[in-house]
Order: sequence, then structure tokens, then C-alpha cells
Amino acid sequence: MGVRITHSEVEGTLRLEVSDAGAGRPEVRAPMDDETSGRGLMLVEALAHRWGVLDRAGGIGKTVWAELKAPDLPPAPAGRQVAAVTVRAGQAVRAWGAWHTTRSVRTEPLASGDLVVVLGLDEGPALRVHASEPLTVRD
Repeated sequence: MGVRITHSEVEGTLRLEVSDAGAGRPEVRAPMDDETSGRGLMLVEALAHRWGVLDRAGGIGKTVWAELKAPDLPPAPAGRQVAAVTVRAGQAVRAWGAWHTTRSVRTEPLASGDLVVVLGLDEGPALRVHASEPLTVRD
């Protein structure tokens, strides 16, 4: 089973997805008062802006999704901080006041035994930083 939650700033929605390998298709039911199950999709239908079911890739199982209106959620951060040693080629790195695409990553040892990370960027000189130095990146 898998769960995924995403936010669309454009549509102002929060999307929740639950996937499983089961073959059955969910149906909204109207359970009797004394029944102890069968209310999940009834709640989803009452609270969601829209919802549905998708077949999973490979034909095994399904994903049930629901979107809730959430226009006031704060926007996603422009980037996240990571140690320089974890930067990968293809990631955007914030350096010298602008975003640069990382073209290559290599390490060089220092006499102290520490490492320096050398990032080849799409423009400008290579960026040389201590391996544990925090850098702001986005994928």
C-alpha cells in the first residue's frame, strides 16, 4: 500500500492518494446504523472537491484519490538546504545570488582528511565548498 499527498498552488487543492494491489473497486455505500464499516468513501465524497479511482501502472491494483480545496496553504519552499556532499548533477543550486544547474560533482581530499565538493555549474566558475557546507538546492 502507498500513500501520497501533493499540493497544487495553481488549482488551490490538496490531493491525497492511497494505492493498493487489490482488485476490487471502491463504491460509495449507505451503511445501516448498526454496521461498523462502509463509511470511508461516504466521508470522502462529502468532504472532497472531487475524487476518483485510477488503475495502477502495470495493471495491478488501483489508486483512490481525493482533492480538497486548500487555497490558503503556503507555497512550497523555493529550495531546501542540504550538505554539499549530497548534491547531484542536474539539481539547481543557489550560488552567487542566482540558481545554477549542477553539471558535474566531484570531491577532492584536503590535507586535514576532510573533503571539498567541486560543483561544475552551467555558467561561471566551479563552486568549491566543504563537504558539510549547507547549500540550497531544488530538484
